[in-house]
Amino acid sequence: MSPVGLIAVFVVSLVLVMLGNASFPALIPTFQAEWRLSNTEAGWISGIYYAGYAAAVPLLVSLTDREDARSIYLYSTALSAISALAFALWAEGFWTAMALRALAGVSLAGTYMVGLKILTDRISGRLQSRAISLYTAHFAIGNSLSVLMAGEVTLLAGWSWAFGAAAAGSVIAFLLVFLTVGPSAQPRGQQNLRDILDVRPVVRNRPAFGYILGYTAHIWELFGFRNWIVVFLAFSISLQPDQTWGFNATQVATVVLLLGLPASVIGNELSLRFGRRRVITVIMLCSAALACTLGFTAALPFGFVVLLCGLYGLTVTGESASLTTGVIQNAEGSRKGATMALQSLLGFGVGAIAPLAFGVVLDLAGGTGEILAWGLAFGLLGLGAALGPLVLLRLTRQAPSPA
Repeated sequence: MSPVGLIAVFVVSLVLVMLGNASFPALIPTFQAEWRLSNTEAGWISGIYYAGYAAAVPLLVSLTDREDARSIYLYSTALSAISALAFALWAEGFWTAMALRALAGVSLAGTYMVGLKILTDRISGRLQSRAISLYTAHFAIGNSLSVLMAGEVTLLAGWSWAFGAAAAGSVIAFLLVFLTVGPSAQPRGQQNLRDILDVRPVVRNRPAFGYILGYTAHIWELFGFRNWIVVFLAFSISLQPDQTWGFNATQVATVVLLLGLPASVIGNELSLRFGRRRVITVIMLCSAALACTLGFTAALPFGFVVLLCGLYGLTVTGESASLTTGVIQNAEGSRKGATMALQSLLGFGVGAIAPLAFGVVLDLAGGTGEILAWGLAFGLLGLGAALGPLVLLRLTRQAPSPA
């Protein structure tokens, strides 16, 4: 298969397998009403998805240095379908939702970064950087379409059907990759499992580790934002229902999250032209400033709130592809899988905490009906984002120029 065809297959598959990614966060108001969840409990269920990811990703992605990544990808896609269908049929409250969302997170561990590993193993040169950019940008597409589908299907048929539709997307993704992508022709590594899981050589690779820590700060902010944006917009709409032109919170959130695609691609192109570290630093600092502002604007005219959310949607994803490209291009060839595994472990591990921390701040500061609570919760995200450029610049000074 040509490189362009390979990229097309995996970006489409990523979007399909991610249709269940935001199903729960998009429906937090529904589940809070039906299951009587607190904001903290909703944060736990949102965060456990990424905790499941973080728990599984060291093994699944590191194994790609020794095993054919295609097989890991296919098994994980099947698990994605099973977990979404099980949620549709059997989720009935906090504990069942926790268990099934954790299982869904495990499936993401074997699809998102493993798919990226397949691409970067089979594509090289400048096209590799653009392949990374397009692929990681489609994470935002999958997330935003997940929000839209969850909201619209729930309105038509109920939340169980929303999760059922997500399961169908994973089945289609499985068939797409199974039928079009053959096993890898590359020789498999000979490392034993203990060596594969040893992260010390990755940590000693200061340029790669610097980008990993920058990515971790990015994910803290991004996942906190994605998991609570629908609830924030619903709160803003409740303060000014006559100014929303008939749009609901999930529809507006979908448009905001879709901005992640052009933002990530453009950010990577700017990195190629002006320097990766410089562009990442500017974007992350702008994003931190917007985060510290956004929560306090809920009562302002809704058009202004949407505009500010859109700007934040651009900056919160604008450095994503650049950071991941920095990790991969600075990784040792025989440890690329292990390097990507540590990136995912730290990034998504922090991403699991971010929605929970956001919910805790909301509860402690008065709940979702208080503007101050939203201001403090978004400010917490901005604080994490502001730390990213500090560690990035400190550890990556000797990194080679981007390809």
